Amino acid sequence: MDQTLARQDAWADLRGEVAKLCAQFPGEYWRKLDAERGYPTEFVRALTEAGYLAALIPEEYGGAGLPLSAAAAILETIQEQGCNGAACHAQMYIMGTVLRHGSAEQKQRYLPKIASGELRLQAFGVTEPTSGTDTTSLRTTARREGDRWIVNGQKVWTSRAEHSDLMLLLARTTPREQVKKKTEGLSTFLVDMKAVLGKGLTIRPIRTMMNHNSCEVFFDNMEIPADSLVGEEGKGFRYILDGMNAERLLIAAECIGDAKWFIAKAVAYAKERRVFGRPIGQNQGIQFPIARAYAQMRAAELMVREGCEKFEAGLNCGAEANMAKMLAAEASWAAAEMCVQTHGGFGFAEEYDVERKFRETRLYQVAPISTNLILSYLAEHVLGLPRSY
Repeated sequence: MDQTLARQDAWADLRGEVAKLCAQFPGEYWRKLDAERGYPTEFVRALTEAGYLAALIPEEYGGAGLPLSAAAAILETIQEQGCNGAACHAQMYIMGTVLRHGSAEQKQRYLPKIASGELRLQAFGVTEPTSGTDTTSLRTTARREGDRWIVNGQKVWTSRAEHSDLMLLLARTTPREQVKKKTEGLSTFLVDMKAVLGKGLTIRPIRTMMNHNSCEVFFDNMEIPADSLVGEEGKGFRYILDGMNAERLLIAAECIGDAKWFIAKAVAYAKERRVFGRPIGQNQGIQFPIARAYAQMRAAELMVREGCEKFEAGLNCGAEANMAKMLAAEASWAAAEMCVQTHGGFGFAEEYDVERKFRETRLYQVAPISTNLILSYLAEHVLGLPRSY
């Protein structure tokens, strides 16, 4: 980061400390995990012990009590240093549902243990094979029977399910045909996965293009205690929506970090690689794509910053969060394309880490929300155009 930007950045010191931690986990560490589809246990442990994954947890529960912009700075720096925050980023944005809507007893029971690392809250059970991003059409059900809930259904793309102790689960508790609005009748639950694994809960890994620890999760008469319910029954969809702006801003920050990594990597290579007796970075055909990627990244970075400011002020930041996620994902993908092209054949060689980061950053054109749905949101809710779906 140049010094002018560093002086303006309230979290410059925090970024510096995160960067020092990330330096302990170089490219070799991530390449080995990528080859074996492993989970970065040591990296997640180091982040936890340093308190970074508890950044948003209030101090009274053992966290740092920092604002969203600090969490964004942490995740951005992780990506900028060549590491991968996807192994643990969900803990930050899932936390909001428990903080805002969990009971005092739930917060006291879980948050201190999450802050200390004794428990991991990494799994987010929302998406299903048949409904995708049409969340209100999900088919997983939870039926109350005495002092327990009986859960049946299936989730997909539930990342980190194998490596999490707790899952935030969204299920339908009132049949869709019995509610006035399709957004009603959905409830959220905090599931102790270790207690039900093999007792109604089955986890099946999905091998994907990148090492994202994605899974299918099956519920077959899974029994969970009545006090697993978070907030009020039937209001879970609103609870989930509450956390989506934070999720999109944090993912956008990660994309900014990726873009910065690709740009720095390309600049360094363009300066040292010599062809026809001169560094390739002297050629405008190499310079201009790097410069354009930098401009795209900076523009998206400003939208992320504005979104975080509005979120922290308690203002409606839906438009900014969505635009930040879309623009940052596009900036990171443009930077990835540019970086591969700058490196030529070496961009495909594992030892340069470009191809790994290239695969990882491609995900954010699709997840956690696709670009087309963001455009639909902006068209309807910002521009006032008719709803398209």
